[in-house]
Amino acid sequence: MKFLLILVLLSVAGLARAETVIEGTVALPKTRSAPVMNKRYEVVTKGGVVATNPPLAVVYLEGAFPKSAVQPVAQMAQKDLTFAPLLLPVQVGTRVEFPNFDDTYHNIFSYSAPKRFDLGRYRADEKPVPSQVFDVAGLITLRCDIHEHMRGLILVLDTPHFVITDAGGRYRLAGLPPGKYTLKVWLDSKTVLSRPVELAADSVLHADFP
Repeated sequence: MKFLLILVLLSVAGLARAETVIEGTVALPKTRSAPVMNKRYEVVTKGGVVATNPPLAVVYLEGAFPKSAVQPVAQMAQKDLTFAPLLLPVQVGTRVEFPNFDDTYHNIFSYSAPKRFDLGRYRADEKPVPSQVFDVAGLITLRCDIHEHMRGLILVLDTPHFVITDAGGRYRLAGLPPGKYTLKVWLDSKTVLSRPVELAADSVLHADFP
C-alpha cells in the first residue's frame, strides 16, 4: 500500500513539473566592432539602427494574454558606470527601478517616443529608488546626463512571455499556455523576425531562427 502511494505521489509530482516550452537558437549578427573589454555589453548605433554589441536578441510570444493582477517590477541598475543589464525586456505596465550602486551621482533620462523622462541627479542612498512606469510598447534608449558614454535599452513588450538569448543565440521560453501564437525575435531597433507557432499542453517545441 505504501509503495502504491509513493508511485501515485511521484506521478503527481511529474505532472506538476510538466510545462509547455519553446526552445531553439537565433542566428545573431556578427559583432559590430572590436570585442568589448571586461565582458561588458555596449549599446551601439550605426546607420540609425540601435543594437547591443556583442549582439543579443529578445525572443517573445505575442498573443492575447490576460493582464497581470499585480504590477510587475524590474530593475536597471547603474554599476561601474554602466547600465546593468544593458538590455532589459519588460511587459507593458512594468515599473522599472534605477538604483545607483556607484560612488557618484547619476542622472538617467530618455528622449525615446514611447517614454520621455528625466530622473534628475541622485546618489546611491536616494530613497525611494527613482523609477518609471513603462506603459507603452516600444524601445527606450537610456542615457546618463553626467556620464556621456553610458547607454542602456529597455524593450517594452505587450506580453509576459519573453527571454534574452545567451551570447550564442540560444533561448528557452518556459511556462507557456497552449494555443496559437506568433513567436517573435527582436534583433535590433529595425529588425524583428516572426513565425506562427501552435503549442500543445506539456510539450516542447523547437524553433530556430536562421
